[in-house]
Amino acid sequence: PDGSFPLQPAVSKEPASSLEQVLKETSREMVARSAATLVTHPFHVITLRCMVQFIGRETKYSGTLNAFATIYREEGILGFFAGLIPRLLGDILSLWLCNMLAYLINTYALENGDPALGGSMAPWGLNLPFSLPQVSTMAEMKSYSQAVTGFFASMLTYPFVLVSNLMAVNNCGLAGGLLPYAPTYSSWLDCWSQLHREGNMSRGNSLFFRKVPAGKRYVWE
Repeated sequence: PDGSFPLQPAVSKEPASSLEQVLKETSREMVARSAATLVTHPFHVITLRCMVQFIGRETKYSGTLNAFATIYREEGILGFFAGLIPRLLGDILSLWLCNMLAYLINTYALENGDPALGGSMAPWGLNLPFSLPQVSTMAEMKSYSQAVTGFFASMLTYPFVLVSNLMAVNNCGLAGGLLPYAPTYSSWLDCWSQLHREGNMSRGNSLFFRKVPAGKRYVWE
């Protein structure tokens, strides 16, 4: 005997981006994003109201501290979380749609060989040098798929963003949150149903092709 050992075929490994791993990572990211949204939402409300007050040339919110004091005095603690529920729902749905679509595309459309290595494997587990360009291309394609799925998910969940922004300024004492610029909504579900009836669920979604919402008339000075 010459002391040599026969080469054994490489044992297939479990994909690094398995469904179970994607579910765990997405769940952790969902909790982190929800906590961040909960903490930062009062600042989001103040930002929107400071922008909306330009519609009526108002100066109700003259600064961050003044805005905190005004909202607390007029609406209490709940005023800082106006529009929070649709924003949370939209963030969670967008996250799950983005990650699951990216997983499906990467697994069933882009994978070629062992996904743990990002490319094909030669017999007996030996990596060939000429497979490196393929690895780089596969990694780029996966990053592109993540961006595309994120854009697609944001388009589908845009109505939640719209409803959240409208509820943040709804009936807050600013001209932009009252008629004729905006009706008064009793809840975010009422806002959703009214926008749906008017066909305005995607208003403001396009950067270039904008249109006046159906059934709205504005006063120009």
